[in-house]
Amino acid sequence: MPNTASDRTIAPLETPRLGEPYLLTPGPLTTAYEVKEAMLRDWGSWDGDFRAMTAELRRQLLDIAGDTKGEFDCVPMQGSGSFSVEAMLGSFVPRDGKVLVLINGAYGKRIAQTLGYLGRDHVTIDKGDYMPPRGPEVAAALNADPAITHVIVVHCETSSGILNPLKEISEVVYANGRKLLVDSMSAFGAVPAGIADLRYEAIVSSANKCIEGVPGFGFVIARKTELEAAKGRSHSLSLDVHAQWDAMNKTGQWRFTPPTHVVAAFLEALRLHREEGGVAARGARYTRNRDVMVAGMREAGFETLLADRWLSPIIVTFFSPADPAFAFDRFYELMKEKGFIIYPGKLTVVDSFRVGCIGRMDEHVMRRVVEAARTSLTEMGVASAAPPAVALAERSRLAA
Repeated sequence: MPNTASDRTIAPLETPRLGEPYLLTPGPLTTAYEVKEAMLRDWGSWDGDFRAMTAELRRQLLDIAGDTKGEFDCVPMQGSGSFSVEAMLGSFVPRDGKVLVLINGAYGKRIAQTLGYLGRDHVTIDKGDYMPPRGPEVAAALNADPAITHVIVVHCETSSGILNPLKEISEVVYANGRKLLVDSMSAFGAVPAGIADLRYEAIVSSANKCIEGVPGFGFVIARKTELEAAKGRSHSLSLDVHAQWDAMNKTGQWRFTPPTHVVAAFLEALRLHREEGGVAARGARYTRNRDVMVAGMREAGFETLLADRWLSPIIVTFFSPADPAFAFDRFYELMKEKGFIIYPGKLTVVDSFRVGCIGRMDEHVMRRVVEAARTSLTEMGVASAAPPAVALAERSRLAA
């Protein structure tokens, strides 16, 4: 596959300390030692020093999003990324609104499930595991249903590894007078989604993704007019984005106990992100990780779920080999013994597994990943890594 990353050679990154394996997952992921070290101090949640840390976190995230006009604000929210997605939906979609959910994997389906819990009317475009939603079909759905007020899309659907065409979708949404919400959980910080280049009302991500922090909070970056309009709309006390925003602006504090150590670690992760060169450099490293790993895995006989056009630099899904000697659980354990933790697949039709490209690692590590996969197949007695013929046939049919 063509290399779209920077040609700049990246010096090898340090091996995780204390014998830790590399986490080849879409987050939590392998973090720098400096990020871990930042959690060794305790912080008072009401103390002025910690309030200053929260303010700095919010400012730096707005800088990454490119908010040069002051039209947006950043609201950190305790909990996992799914907490922030639910908070966004419950706060920004009116109770009489209607959402078009663009689905091509497990996380789009989770959004639809969340809307069901929230009692928000919604319809879906479900593209299955192989393909992204495209502008014309989104436009057709909007034209067919004037009641739709919002569209939501997962920027990078990590159950399959698809990087969805966000700009194309955004242009169609606003050309049809609707509003866009973005779940950029696994892409923000490495894949461009700048406010100057892409229109949306709100975008959410998490501390333990491409900024390379640790789990504990997510964040909502939203247009201030949307934040103001969200007052009194939320279904939840703790997931009320407007209430969190209002309290932070008035007091500098989180409304409920904040993950203080996680915030400290995230500020260190932001420093490393900035020193590496920001979104462009982080994305280039991840893209090189992907290119090196995919080329090696294909040479070993594995097949990717997706065509090159839709491969993200975040995580790649591979079909499981058809060879009867292959068992994912055994493959997983052998890879772990060699220092690499991979992810099982989340597909509905065929067996698969996933290899992440993000975290504190580079192309040198990815070459070791490929060698570990080759060796593990040999130890299992797998003669061929080729997938079942039905898997390739299904991929070809849906990609046609």
